[in-house]
Amino acid sequence: MEFTLKTKIAAPAKQIYSAWLSNEGHTDMTGGTAIISDKIGDSFTAWDGYIEGKNIELEPYKRILQSWRTSQFEAHEEDSQIEILLNEADGLTELTLIHTDVPESGEHYIKGWENHYFQPMKEYFSKK
Repeated sequence: MEFTLKTKIAAPAKQIYSAWLSNEGHTDMTGGTAIISDKIGDSFTAWDGYIEGKNIELEPYKRILQSWRTSQFEAHEEDSQIEILLNEADGLTELTLIHTDVPESGEHYIKGWENHYFQPMKEYFSKK
């Protein structure tokens, strides 16, 4: 299973990219503790350890590709991947999230991205 989600955030792409790949920024913008870096090959955890993965490809301020899984994945299920594309125009950044190789039982992740990432991110960046 795979899906693509889009949202617009009132912040520069550089600010979103930098926050996504920093412990403090990721934690502050989502409300869940994150341990993450901006180095290819580094592992990360987010949402108090519920999410874990690895940075696969990073294109500063434009694209983030990560392996991604939650503690709800079965042991035999492979990691999924998320690709985050940032396209800035007129003071807004369109964030496109492409989530691939999601387990068949993973439809609830669509709402999870909206409720636990996009909405908190919009609130966080509106205060910056």
